[in-house]
Amino acid sequence: MRFPIYIEMEEKKVLVFGGGTIAARRIHTLLPFGCRITVIAPRISDELMNEAAAGRLIWQERRYREGDLKGADMVLAATDIRQVNHAIYIEAKDLQIPVNVCDCKEECDFYFPGIVRESGLVIGVTANGADHRLAREATERIRNLFEKQAAVDGKNGVADET
Repeated sequence: MRFPIYIEMEEKKVLVFGGGTIAARRIHTLLPFGCRITVIAPRISDELMNEAAAGRLIWQERRYREGDLKGADMVLAATDIRQVNHAIYIEAKDLQIPVNVCDCKEECDFYFPGIVRESGLVIGVTANGADHRLAREATERIRNLFEKQAAVDGKNGVADET
């Protein structure tokens, strides 16, 4: 069973290996929290290319090499090659760096929850890596509750304090 924990991410060095859909989704989850993201991948999506061009992440156009993880605070292995993701996992474990491996939940030190940020709250929702659909639906329900409340508050002339 996983314990929900909120950690300071401001200025943390996060290495992301892979530049596809999963990497992009996780990067967009992390960006609002102020971490310094470096993507190492031979190719990245247009979406990530735009983030790099805007200075929100650094892209190193190459493949993973042993030794890349030195100095990282957190690592995400999101390549489309199982052996590479596993090698990243092994190096992260050796260096005691928290790692998330996109294709093997048993190799994950942490999961990415559904996140709702509203009215000064940060709410994380997870099904412990077992049922992504359930977690996504619960996240949307919580988000909808805030949206409905904001609509009611707006109709009643209540100011948003955020």
